Amino acid sequence: MPFFVLQVRTGGEERFRRQAEKALTPERGELFWPRRSLRVRRAGAWRETVAPIFPGYLFLRAEALESGLFRELKSLPGFTRFLRDNSDVEPLGERDLLILQHFLSFGEVVQPSRARFDSERRIQVIDGPLKALEGRIVRVDRRKRRARVRLELYENSFLIDFGFEDITPTNP
Repeated sequence: MPFFVLQVRTGGEERFRRQAEKALTPERGELFWPRRSLRVRRAGAWRETVAPIFPGYLFLRAEALESGLFRELKSLPGFTRFLRDNSDVEPLGERDLLILQHFLSFGEVVQPSRARFDSERRIQVIDGPLKALEGRIVRVDRRKRRARVRLELYENSFLIDFGFEDITPTNP
């Protein structure tokens, strides 16, 4: 089943999703909002936070984008546009769909990956959402336990941080 992408006001994804789900039935479609769990240090304390993988975007899985559903979603507060644009709505292409399905296979909130570092300080992902994305990792911060990954959506590229748990054995 194809996925369509809705761009909404960044930070307003949850509110938009709650309102949109009132208009949706299982026959019309289902909304997804993939997020990631991150450890963030604030005021000297580590806290778990949840942040969107694709800020400002929700994903609608539907057989087709019927005109009635299009109008209902478009009229909701916080709606910006469908991608490519409202006059040329396209489902996700195969490459983008594979990335989305990869993240959704871990649930709507992906947990940190497990990784270790080799003798040359290169990251090796053992399991989790970073597995199979090693070629997209552009920066690793071992202290913060984050890997910055380059993702694309409709030929637009952006960088997103994902958490990892370092299981590299320490030397005695």
